[in-house]
Amino acid sequence: MATFPVVNMEKLNTEERAATMEMIKDACENWGFFELVNHGISIELMDTVERLTKEHYKKFMEQQFKEMVASKGLESAQAEINDVDWESTFFLRHRPVSNISEIPDLDEDYRKVMKEFALQLEKLAEQLLDLLCENLGLEKGYLKKVFYGSKGPNFGTKVSNYPPCPKPELIKGLRAHTDAGGIILLFQDDKVSGLQLLKDDQWVDVPPMRHSIVVNLGDQLEVITNGKYKSVMHRVIAQEDGTRMSIASFYNPGNNAIISPAPSLVKEYDINQVYPKFVFDDYMKLYAGLKFQAKEPRFEAMKAMESNVNLDPIATV
Repeated sequence: MATFPVVNMEKLNTEERAATMEMIKDACENWGFFELVNHGISIELMDTVERLTKEHYKKFMEQQFKEMVASKGLESAQAEINDVDWESTFFLRHRPVSNISEIPDLDEDYRKVMKEFALQLEKLAEQLLDLLCENLGLEKGYLKKVFYGSKGPNFGTKVSNYPPCPKPELIKGLRAHTDAGGIILLFQDDKVSGLQLLKDDQWVDVPPMRHSIVVNLGDQLEVITNGKYKSVMHRVIAQEDGTRMSIASFYNPGNNAIISPAPSLVKEYDINQVYPKFVFDDYMKLYAGLKFQAKEPRFEAMKAMESNVNLDPIATV
């Protein structure tokens, strides 16, 4: 099988730019995932985020997780468990309105560092969207504009820890799913693995690399590219040893953004519009109950609702 794509972003400023853009294009078309190195976020900031995240888990969340496991009887499970994930998480919202000051138990240093990290990730996400536009032949800023709606994009971070699991063969760290949103940037543990994606009907490990950012594409980019790029099923395998840290930041369309295939991509391939047109918030309401199921019925359901879409002129592109 082909090697997992690792993109060195520094090469975008050299004579190797064309080859690097081709690598991103191939990753988007054939993997739905790629890994970034030399992405411009400082090593010192990433090290501080990792240290404070792990300290926060030990101090405030480890005991809660143990209590949850005990209350559900997970340690004594005899059969495969399909309705619970072996993970400890909390969510930070950055845009349109931050909730970081409202999250309990965050030390002030940790709040400050996560705000700075989010700013850097948001900048990187927007840079990546423009690189995708370039590869797709869309005008610069097209994807950002689509995502904007009337109040700007939704941007938030899921901070997860996956503690050691006594029965990893029975309980997934996180069950298989595609991501609902736009573009996802992941800072993952470089010592404890577990993230896998489905490629050619086989589960492939996403290699842990120090100071890298893993990128994957969500359902909205599949719709906008009319299927040229695909969101991909992925999961987290629980491990018997080590606690895996995962910080996933989701750069998603605004609630009232109108999502539909880019007209030039429908025309370019001389095909009928395959994917639906919908309001992002409507898709999210549907996704909430169907996250761990196949995405295709979600797209079909949105297509059936298409005639009801209220096209807000502010949100259209």
